[in-house]
Amino acid sequence: MPSNLPRENFPRAPTSRSSKRTLTLCSTPKPPTMTRAKWMLGLVRALPHGVVGLAVVAAWLAFRGGMEWNSEWGWLGIGVLAVHTLLRIVRPKRHEPAVLHWSSSELATDVTAGPRLADWRSVMGMEVPAVCRTAALLGLSVALFRPQTASTIEDMTREGIDMVLAMDLSASMLSRDFRPNRLENAKNVAMDFVDSRPFDRIGVIAYEGEAFTQVPITSDHIVVKNGISTLETGQLQGGTAIGTGLAVAVNRLRESKAASKVIVLLTDGENNAGQIEPMDAAQLANLNNIRVYTIGVGTVGKAKSPVAILPNGQYKYDWVDVRIDEDVLQGMASLTGARYFRATNADKLKEIYREIDTLEKTEFNVLKYQRKSEASEGWILMAFVSLMLEFLTRTTLFKSVAE
Repeated sequence: MPSNLPRENFPRAPTSRSSKRTLTLCSTPKPPTMTRAKWMLGLVRALPHGVVGLAVVAAWLAFRGGMEWNSEWGWLGIGVLAVHTLLRIVRPKRHEPAVLHWSSSELATDVTAGPRLADWRSVMGMEVPAVCRTAALLGLSVALFRPQTASTIEDMTREGIDMVLAMDLSASMLSRDFRPNRLENAKNVAMDFVDSRPFDRIGVIAYEGEAFTQVPITSDHIVVKNGISTLETGQLQGGTAIGTGLAVAVNRLRESKAASKVIVLLTDGENNAGQIEPMDAAQLANLNNIRVYTIGVGTVGKAKSPVAILPNGQYKYDWVDVRIDEDVLQGMASLTGARYFRATNADKLKEIYREIDTLEKTEFNVLKYQRKSEASEGWILMAFVSLMLEFLTRTTLFKSVAE
């Protein structure tokens, strides 16, 4: 071809529209990203690990709640469960979402407008059966441990105490060295003492110049407390018959078959009435194996006490020397193997009753039985249901994905 021909006369490379399409078809654009599908895939794949974590927490709570494990075979199931979970993390999945290489950007746009392989159904189809399988392995593992619940039954045999409270109701018990007076304080403390002895049978004896049974020995502490609350002075002949009051209390306990028998005698004066001497009554108590705790109530010195009855029936008060025959009360307690206490105020009286409560403890013989019940049924049911769910998800709902 002559070299001097014009340049524009040479043939040019074809620039048709079809050739441009051909060049485009040779390219492989990067597939569109599937952010939502990837997020769902990561979330669902984390479910088996969440199930395992919840299972560990549940097992710990069961153990803390008194559940016992009676087999070591469960560790085999735990090992299988651990291997299964590990393989789910490190093993390539058979049904990974397909990566498509588009030959045309227009084609890629058209295809992504429709269903994608990595949609929610494909993600769930890959992971839901695995979650069910993990739950089944978990249930079988716990069942292999043979969890049992244990309940303890106590057969309590007690050696009870029979007790009588002997209360002085003489007029001097209205003395105001205790607020509002000695008698009201003694009644309140005695009722608290009854509450602190729930397993004892208790009776109440009241005495002035004579003695009577206010409440026979009973285990009904409501009756005992009601009897104490209604005690008042002036119900009997005046005076302080300590020996007679103790003798009546001993008579109440003489026929008792209890392993321990106790009298708590409270007074604020001296024996000045009755036909029985206090030490004679104490000797009678000792012969019947009854311990007599004695309490002298009253301040040291003088106290404002009733000295006369006015025409309107009220008491006239004046300062009177407090006289308590402590030697006799001490002798009565020592003879019977007990103790004498002196209460000079309300707080001291409470302390005395608390100390007596400590000294006279009820003895118990307790036989414990343990009843165990199998608790693996729920875990076996969980494994069975999980296996059924795995079968159903693979054969029905996600059948096309699983295949």
